Amino acid sequence: MQSFLDDIPIQWIWAALVIIFGLIEAFTFNLTTVWFGIAALIVVLLSFFNIPVSIQVVVFFTVSALLLIFTRPLAVKKIKNGKSKTNVDSLLGKNVLILKKADEFETGEAKINGLIWNVKSENNVTIPEGTKCEIIRVEGVHLIVRPLEETE
Repeated sequence: MQSFLDDIPIQWIWAALVIIFGLIEAFTFNLTTVWFGIAALIVVLLSFFNIPVSIQVVVFFTVSALLLIFTRPLAVKKIKNGKSKTNVDSLLGKNVLILKKADEFETGEAKINGLIWNVKSENNVTIPEGTKCEIIRVEGVHLIVRPLEETE
């Protein structure tokens, strides 16, 4: 029984795999399928030397595994495919002066870096105007603050 794959040169199959793995990587960007695409590209080149298909498959899986094991961790570290720091992250731990009282039911205001921010207390305690506070975190457009202990 003859398969439709028997009429297709093996180079075209490997080339199709290069394209498929490349497209998957382009849509997911997980740095996983790119290594299979590179391995398939290497095997495309090898397939022109009339190497048996079984050897091509072994080379494909071996190169894929080696690339995944040895180069993916380096690439992930280089690209830092995780949370990237933003300007908001630089506000954490800074001190602000409360311009408008903040309490459990009312959002206060504070100025930092020339911008007025909405302020909420960390534990819904009342923070009067003129109090120095530390920025604990940022939730949306609100700075969550904690009053500083005044040491005199």
